[in-house]
Amino acid sequence: MTAPTLLSAADLRRVFGTFPTGVTAVAAIVDGEPVGLAASSFTSVSLEPPLVSVCIARTSTTWPVLRRARRLGVSVLSAGQEHLGRQLSRRGVDRFAGATWRTSNGGEILLDGACAWLDCTVYNEYPAGDHAIILLRVHDLDADHTAAPLVFHRSTFGRLQAAA
Repeated sequence: MTAPTLLSAADLRRVFGTFPTGVTAVAAIVDGEPVGLAASSFTSVSLEPPLVSVCIARTSTTWPVLRRARRLGVSVLSAGQEHLGRQLSRRGVDRFAGATWRTSNGGEILLDGACAWLDCTVYNEYPAGDHAIILLRVHDLDADHTAAPLVFHRSTFGRLQAAA
């Protein structure tokens, strides 16, 4: 038996960062104010029931507020929304400055210009190391297939290139 290798956070980020992901905004109106965060760890989970997941750092101060919302909007950011991806990741700023969105009676925020959106409720939450895996039940969704997605790769934002 060999001793387990200790992996550094820097090495994990460097290697995990080679996997490109989309960027989502998870947002809702809570206590009359827009609340949201950016999540690049979004994935589809199940067709029946319709479930998706996002992973959120356990140190997030936004998630404890956001999880109180009756409904959550998940907007898949488009290539032209890099500024929103940055804003929604920052602390101490108006994360919705310059953004336009729509909301429903459920309170979810869906960002205008996103390439896809999902109207969700929290289905379950699981602790997973320094993050929490949040399962969301999808109640409605749509996509703009003409909009290209924003991509997060190697700790920077980018865009997909059309295949030659």
